[in-house]
Amino acid sequence: MSVGEVMQFDNHYYAEVVGADGELATELLVQPSSGAVQIEYGPARMWNTRYGMMAAGAWGSGRVTAAEAEEIADRWLADQGDLTADEAEELPGYYTLHALRDGALEGMLSVNSTTGDVWYHSWHGQFVDMTEAP
Repeated sequence: MSVGEVMQFDNHYYAEVVGADGELATELLVQPSSGAVQIEYGPARMWNTRYGMMAAGAWGSGRVTAAEAEEIADRWLADQGDLTADEAEELPGYYTLHALRDGALEGMLSVNSTTGDVWYHSWHGQFVDMTEAP
């Protein structure tokens, strides 16, 4: 496992975990004051079919494609205001997408790959900075 994208928000750091196969495995939160690391709230804990509470595969196989997840996210974000979705990144059981305002990163949301349910990552706070993995 290795670390992929790392994002700094007001409330903590967010990091993607990349598996040995090069696929995204899960998402983590890191508290800057203590260095404490935990699996991210919401989809990473509840929808992840490999590392979360649904690790036994209870959701079944995915039906929503990455393109469909982007469309679902765009519709959901349009209902919330003037945000749009960036490219869907696939994790086991769901997709995570950046929410953009005029092309600038504003937040994140996830789309369940079986049900199409949307979960906005409201716990991050304001976006500060991002570092891509080498």
